[in-house]
Amino acid sequence: MIKLLIIGPTGAMGKLISKLALEDKDIDVVAACDIKNIGDDLGFIAGAENPNNIIISDVKDLENIINQKNPEIAVDFTTAQATEKNSIICIKNRIRCVIGTTALSKNFLEKIEDLIKEYQTPSVISPNMSIGINIIFKIAPILASYLTDWDIEIFEAHHHRKTDSPSGTALKIGALISNTLNCDFEKIVKYGRDHGTNIRKIGAKNEIGIHAIRAGDIVGDHTILYGGIGERIELRHQAHSRICFASGAIKAIKFIANATENKIYTMNNILKS
Repeated sequence: MIKLLIIGPTGAMGKLISKLALEDKDIDVVAACDIKNIGDDLGFIAGAENPNNIIISDVKDLENIINQKNPEIAVDFTTAQATEKNSIICIKNRIRCVIGTTALSKNFLEKIEDLIKEYQTPSVISPNMSIGINIIFKIAPILASYLTDWDIEIFEAHHHRKTDSPSGTALKIGALISNTLNCDFEKIVKYGRDHGTNIRKIGAKNEIGIHAIRAGDIVGDHTILYGGIGERIELRHQAHSRICFASGAIKAIKFIANATENKIYTMNNILKS
């Protein structure tokens, strides 16, 4: 069985992942840690049918928890600031990571890639672990390759508690399309089009607009609009429930347990496995 450490089990995603992990016959949840609900029973918090009497520990004691419980894999869907600290501790203790946190810094991603090689701990990092959105990651650039003279705009909508904007998923879609168009994403991206400024110029090409909405309890919607003259194509993914992300995380946990290359894997690797 895979010995799993869950970091941040009290968040919306953490609860779902905890429930699925506790009920999975191939996974043994050996520890869980957070900044709240310390001392509470993980199974009770997650609403699992098969709880295993794991008590939530203080994440400040992460190093001690690792030494006591000897997990093989850590899963983290918390915040960028927390993940950038805690995942480095895990990697240095040779624990493989599955990270679904968004808004991770470029410096962190470069650092953790080096650490993964140094400590021989292959890990998964993906801004979105749903199967559907990862198919979108494949299709969106292909469509762009046929529509190089069309306008491209990306729209994303999430619940009002989401702190990063635009979403990591929207940014990844934009970067993948830019790569297909042989453009530097940072140079061609336009965030919103506020108060008449930043308007697309007539005839301007190689420009991608990204727009964010934060409202209610929207789980996650992403639409890529390809606009031509007299017609348009819209490629859309809508997450009806966070279960699609949690199920993807469980797939990632099982995949990375047997990965052999010391590198950062993505959900694309997992879908091909």
